[in-house]
Amino acid sequence: MSGIMKVFLLLAVMVCISKAQLDGTSGKNCLCRNVRNAVGSRNNIKDIQVYPATIFCDQVEIVVTLNSGLRYCLNPKLKAVQKLMAKIMTSVTSTTARPTELTSTTARI
Repeated sequence: MSGIMKVFLLLAVMVCISKAQLDGTSGKNCLCRNVRNAVGSRNNIKDIQVYPATIFCDQVEIVVTLNSGLRYCLNPKLKAVQKLMAKIMTSVTSTTARPTELTSTTARI
């Protein structure tokens, strides 16, 4: 096979690979395929994880883990979910320890 044919073949392979990578996969690799439209019992919630939108997934994802280990996704557009997240955020910020006095560590020579 001649050198020019090898170059064209390599170029064709590179074009096919780049086309396959860019073919509608941007923003579609999300964790949540289905979302629930109900929060459920707050007493059974063990953990809530919030994943912001990225180049791989173009939507905010809220994953809830129950005490039983069951995991499901919540619809972040629902008012009940937004209220729950606001309540969690305010309780987290109110329990964060804050310094009671300012200290300085300036060295004296």
